[in-house]
Amino acid sequence: METAPELNPAKTPTEAYKRLFAAVKSGNTEEIKAAVSLRTQELAEMLAKRQNEPIEKVYSNGFSRTTMTDRLPEIRDERVKGGMGAVEVWNNSDQRWEDIPFIFENGSWKLAYGDLWQNVWQSPGPGRAAIDAQAANVNKPNSGMKKIELPKNVNAMVNPVGTPAKKRP
Repeated sequence: METAPELNPAKTPTEAYKRLFAAVKSGNTEEIKAAVSLRTQELAEMLAKRQNEPIEKVYSNGFSRTTMTDRLPEIRDERVKGGMGAVEVWNNSDQRWEDIPFIFENGSWKLAYGDLWQNVWQSPGPGRAAIDAQAANVNKPNSGMKKIELPKNVNAMVNPVGTPAKKRP
């Protein structure tokens, strides 16, 4: 899958996302294609055939709803581990942080949804949104559960499931 290295490679996943965003805004399918990995290009071809759509339509949003805004969205929490990377990008449509996968390919960082789909991409670690959500759940472990009060006349001799009942005198 190797091709010739790029002349002006994206040196970080953040830079790669900015290039992808600019390519989507320009509507240039070739620039969008240059910003995605080879496996993501394969995914685009498969989707175009399956959906009977022109390839340009598949590439039109750069595989992410985060590009559906006039201005570059906020980008945070770049993580890199080996040749795998990710950044969190604010998804204005869904009002949440989206973790965007990248892979280092042919000397440049590329969008890696095709690599994710083929189980090649491995997370460089959880993003800040996932860590914050986990911390919120740890701090409020039963926040989604209703507290119930047992009736006062419940027999104290009730046995938990699986324990033998005590014989009454």
